[in-house]
Amino acid sequence: QVQLAESGGGLVQAGDSLRLSCAASGFTFSSYGMGWFRQAPGKEREFVAAINLSGGGTVYADSVKGRFTISRDNAKNTVALQMSSLKPEDTAVYSCARGRTGFVGSNPNLYDYWGRGTQGTVSS
Repeated sequence: QVQLAESGGGLVQAGDSLRLSCAASGFTFSSYGMGWFRQAPGKEREFVAAINLSGGGTVYADSVKGRFTISRDNAKNTVALQMSSLKPEDTAVYSCARGRTGFVGSNPNLYDYWGRGTQGTVSS
C-alpha cells in the first residue's frame, strides 16, 4: 500500500535552516507529482511547495518563495524540502502528499495520499 513517511523535523532558531525528507513506498514514485503542506495550531492546512514527476517543474507558496526548495530523488523514492531563513510563523506540522497525476499544484484536491507529518518549530 502507499506509504509516506516524513522525517527531519525539529526545533531551530529564527534564521536557521531545516531539511525535511519524505520516504515513499508502495507505488511507482517516478510517475507522480509530490507536494508539501503544513498546518499550524488553530489554522487550516496550507500549501507549501510541489514538484512534478521528473523534478523539472516546481511551484511554491508566496510565503516561502526564495527561502524553501523542494527536490526529489526518483532513484531513492524521496522528496525533500530544504527550508532556510526560517521564521517563527513557519512553525507547523509539515506533511508530504502524493499527487493524483504527475503534475500537481497548490490545490489539496490534487493529492490522494498524505503522510502523518513531522513537526517543525522555529523559536524567535
